[in-house]
Amino acid sequence: MIWTMMAGLMTVAQVALATPAPQRAHAPVALTEATTAAVAQAEPMLFADAASDVDPADSLFRVANERLAKGDYKGAAELFRSVRQRYPKSARLGEAMYYEAFALYRTGDLTHARNTLDELRSKYPQQASRGDANTLRTRVCGELARQGDGDCAEEVTRMSARAVAVVDSARQGARSGSVSVGASASSNRGSRARASDGCGSDDDEDDERIAALNALLQMDADRAMPILTKVLAKREKCSERLRRKAVFLISQKRSPETADILLAAAKDDPDAEVREQAVFWMSQVREPRVTDMLLGLLNSPSADLSLREKALFSLSQNHSAKSADALRSYAENESAPTELREKAIFWIGQMSGSDKGEYLRSLYKKLGNAELKEKVLFSVSQQRANGNEAFLLGIVGDPKEPVELRKKAIFWAGQMGVDLSQLGGLYAKLDDRDLKEQLIFAYSQRRESAAVDRLMEIARSEKDRELRKKAIFWLGQSRDPRAAGFLAELIDK
Repeated sequence: MIWTMMAGLMTVAQVALATPAPQRAHAPVALTEATTAAVAQAEPMLFADAASDVDPADSLFRVANERLAKGDYKGAAELFRSVRQRYPKSARLGEAMYYEAFALYRTGDLTHARNTLDELRSKYPQQASRGDANTLRTRVCGELARQGDGDCAEEVTRMSARAVAVVDSARQGARSGSVSVGASASSNRGSRARASDGCGSDDDEDDERIAALNALLQMDADRAMPILTKVLAKREKCSERLRRKAVFLISQKRSPETADILLAAAKDDPDAEVREQAVFWMSQVREPRVTDMLLGLLNSPSADLSLREKALFSLSQNHSAKSADALRSYAENESAPTELREKAIFWIGQMSGSDKGEYLRSLYKKLGNAELKEKVLFSVSQQRANGNEAFLLGIVGDPKEPVELRKKAIFWAGQMGVDLSQLGGLYAKLDDRDLKEQLIFAYSQRRESAAVDRLMEIARSEKDRELRKKAIFWLGQSRDPRAAGFLAELIDK
């Protein structure tokens, strides 16, 4: 049970570490009245634990864990400190110290968080050498460095330089056979469980190095970029994870070289995920020439589909007329793969622009592929532009259109919120059972009373028994009290 609880604590901590620290607090940790009351409430459990073989600090740990899970970081910090004060001989003091520091970090009390971690390193070096403790300290020091702390600035710079050296060390160890591939500079962390490829997981040593690089980027981007570029140049086994994360950090720096570095990674990196992420993060680079770079990747015959798909996404995020034109040209390109043309149509529908509805409606008429037409119907339904509702209803009523596309048009018209006076009038005009069934479903998804009226009318007067049954079924799912009364009348007949 204890290890289960600790696993929960670790999960909470790891998730919360992914978000930036809030505004720093200045008050030192001291037991507040509310926390004192929480401890008093836990006293019966504390005495019960003391009388058993369980560590007497466990019950207070549970109380602190509850505070941590609820996001009450100040209260959690107080309670984890009270573990140390009340149970100085507990075997869990190192854990309490780590979680106290984590909670302090989340409150923004960075100085006290660092002091607690320093104390952890002094008193419990084995606990302090764990990857999560090292990563926490790196994050804390990174925040302090950004606020002008000279000692932390020096530490961040040193750790960042070591981030590249660790990969080199792993390579040398792999060649000599003296160190397992992917081992970090810390022998303690090197003994942690490894993934099947022998390179460790994304949650261990790489996090500490990336945290250091991120801190340096925030503190001094000009010094960070050469280090990150050097990371991307690595080709050794087990450097892929570090390169994947370095790509994101580089994308956050607004400099003339950012686009070139990302493009080089997209073209040349041997790892598919690094290439895809490089293209994905090019969407954040606001330079006119990025559009040409992305078009080059999109039209490259050597680029795989997933990479070209990322290029389409990045073009859609570029918010320029040139990028919009590029997406439209690609959607119309009959020699391009159908699945990529579908993606282009989707992103056209998500982009801003007052004329996109008109363009999509005109595109529909040019297309011969049913799958592409279906994507146009969806994209049209995502905006209430002038003409879009009439367009969908026109597809429904056009006997020249395939039944499946007409059914899709009914569905998206219903989801779009087309006026029921228009949608309802379609039923009597349609002869195809499948289309009528689709309309019944569309009525069932609406919350207006008129939709229930339509379903009751069909259930009462439709000559097709199967369609009447469909209408009755959906009336049974309705929360409208009239539907219940109507069904009761049917039963009584």
